[in-house]
Amino acid sequence: MATSLAASSSVSVASFCGLKADVNVKLGVAASVKMPAMKAVVQKVQASYTENKSESSSSSGFQGIGMAVLAASAGLLVAASSANAATVKMGGDGGELQFVPSSLTVAAGETVTFVNNAGFPHNLIFDEDNVPSGVNAEKLSREDYLNGPGEKVEVKLVEKGRYEFYCEPHQGAGMKGVITVT
Repeated sequence: MATSLAASSSVSVASFCGLKADVNVKLGVAASVKMPAMKAVVQKVQASYTENKSESSSSSGFQGIGMAVLAASAGLLVAASSANAATVKMGGDGGELQFVPSSLTVAAGETVTFVNNAGFPHNLIFDEDNVPSGVNAEKLSREDYLNGPGEKVEVKLVEKGRYEFYCEPHQGAGMKGVITVT
């Protein structure tokens, strides 16, 4: 289950290497991740700040805070990379029969989430003649209709290349798109 994590921490360093004014270092994170444990990473940064607060004028205190921020950032980057690459709406906000966006680029191995938005029912069909060689378009496709708002289909695209897709009942109306995997 995906969870949304949004956190912001502020570290105030009163004096380091002759700095006389307060210096604020902000760590702002907003990522949709599949690991609720990321909240714990942010809490560790906050705990490290609290532990090192009294030492903030010494280099060891500053290094401790810096190392905690660095560790948290690395953890969040890993979590963000495992998150979905993109979300594609199935149907425009005004009920238009289109994918939004209809063209996108993602990295190999990332997941694209298609969300039923408006003008449904929709499905997701990858064109077997317009996917990279060796890719089974049928396995990527979702022939069953999504009938309610917010229903999702997740597709992990591993092979590099161009993937063309469409909504079967609305293909004639131009509901089609392309994903380029790099």
